[in-house]
Amino acid sequence: QVPLVESGGGSVQAGGSLRLSCAHSGNTYTYYTMGWFRQAPGKEREGVAAIETGGGTYYVDSVKGRFTISQDNAKKALYLQMNRLSPEDTAMYYCAAASYRFWLLGWGASAWPYWGQGTQVTVSS
Repeated sequence: QVPLVESGGGSVQAGGSLRLSCAHSGNTYTYYTMGWFRQAPGKEREGVAAIETGGGTYYVDSVKGRFTISQDNAKKALYLQMNRLSPEDTAMYYCAAASYRFWLLGWGASAWPYWGQGTQVTVSS
């Protein structure tokens, strides 16, 4: 298993911004689609954003217009720029990867085989 390592989490006030990073050692075939998921206490893990090697991006409605997913294949890094954060965004954020296109994966966490350990994001009101 090729590890995924998240960083960039922290505490921020509502309306603020954070940028998450995910370092990996995979390639564009192993990690054709990469994504960010989050899990708040007592809730199921939910998808946030995903990006394919070809550049296609996908977002859940709750983050559209506020979050931007990007990747740097040369640096083997995935990013999530989060703006206009609200307390509802508080969660552990996970980097995930899969060898398939997003339409085959969807937002179901069980479909994604590779996961990082997570980084905590806390937004205070």
